[in-house]
Amino acid sequence: MIDDDIIAAHQALGSIVKSNVSAECQNWLEGVVQSSDPAKVSQAFVMVPRKTGKLPVQLSDGQKVLINALGLGYVAKWTIDRLSRVWLLSALNKEDKDRLYATIDRLFLSAEMNEAVALYSALPFLPHPEIWVKRCAEGIRSNIGSVLEAIMENNPYPSAYLDEAAWNQLVLKAFFTEKDIKLIIGLDERANLALALTLTDYAKERWAAGRDVNPQLWRLVAKFINAEIFEALKTGLQRYNQTEQRAIALAIAHSDDQPAKDYIYTFPELKIALADGQLNWDSF
Repeated sequence: MIDDDIIAAHQALGSIVKSNVSAECQNWLEGVVQSSDPAKVSQAFVMVPRKTGKLPVQLSDGQKVLINALGLGYVAKWTIDRLSRVWLLSALNKEDKDRLYATIDRLFLSAEMNEAVALYSALPFLPHPEIWVKRCAEGIRSNIGSVLEAIMENNPYPSAYLDEAAWNQLVLKAFFTEKDIKLIIGLDERANLALALTLTDYAKERWAAGRDVNPQLWRLVAKFINAEIFEALKTGLQRYNQTEQRAIALAIAHSDDQPAKDYIYTFPELKIALADGQLNWDSF
């Protein structure tokens, strides 16, 4: 986010926080935010659940319209403690970049699971986005499901700032850990040949072990189908799993590989499925 967007997001989050907590808690949170003191924010960050509780966020119709307009609709699924923690962090003074980094880095180093979830959720709302890239990439190595979800699902930061290697690791890890691939922001825009080849190898390994492949995998391969990938797709088509077959057919239909397109039309059922226009990635 640019600075104006961060300010607008901070204000929107604050409005939701205030409508979901008691008057006493609201006064406490506002005092911390107004101080913008890193020490106070750090201390409050840890204390938040005891003050706010952990209930799901409740939104008015107006708040829903506002967060959707800002591209923040996903916060509707957060709990109030997670939202409050992100709001506190977004209030930190952006002028002293070194102090800002040191404050949040210390929180990362000492974070328990829910604190880590909030910290990774806060990345899109923090100034100086370039300084959090290494921390985000390190988070992908986590084995904690909720932490990975905070990084991978409904988080615009990774696609905007991770380099190709780290991005590819994120996507592959998402398939490994069976995350909701459709919730990865920037999935299609960040597709690349190296990732397509890695995912094709991953699919072949799963088939060799007698396991199915997430159909969403093939949307990331579509633009990069070549002779090598086409041979793997043939293997998938011969497994006679209808869902996999249709996903592979859709990928081929979106490719520029004519031999693959010619081949797919030798499957009458797939030819019909593609022709009726009902097949799309949301259908998987």
